[in-house]
Amino acid sequence: MDVGARLKTIRKLKGLSQRELAKRAGVTNSTISMIEKNSVSPSVSSLKKVLGGIPMSLVEFFSLELEPDTQRKVVYRADELLDIGSGEVTMKLIGKAHPNRALAFLSETYPPGTDTGPDMLNHEGEEAGMVVSGRLELTVSGEVFILESGDSYYFESNQPHRFRNPFEQPCQLISATTPANF
Repeated sequence: MDVGARLKTIRKLKGLSQRELAKRAGVTNSTISMIEKNSVSPSVSSLKKVLGGIPMSLVEFFSLELEPDTQRKVVYRADELLDIGSGEVTMKLIGKAHPNRALAFLSETYPPGTDTGPDMLNHEGEEAGMVVSGRLELTVSGEVFILESGDSYYFESNQPHRFRNPFEQPCQLISATTPANF
């Protein structure tokens, strides 16, 4: 796999110049240039740092199917969705190959007893979602909400928040977040 060509293609798809990506990633402009020209082979930690400026995970970087501009993917089959969840929680990203995604659209499953972790999440953007089945405990800025099938939420992501399923049934959720950091 040509890491340099892949980085250049993804950078351009995201509308970033080499200089802007370097600034965001905290590296020099020449570092980005040398990686893209395959003059250097970046370590995993260096590549992860550069991808943080896009932002994009290593998994997404290596699994992203780069579609030609003339034929953009419209339909994503169930087996094509990229699972970006951690632990037992599944978060399947819809539209992973869409260039310049403005939002992350996810199909999430929280088995009984799972959550997004002990720390409250807090980042830029907005989040919205709807419980498709089961129940979910949502905490936003210290306030706890119990959502049932058909209930939905919408909040600014810079408010400390957490998702948890303390119930006996799995919870399925459809959600969207901005910006598309996945």
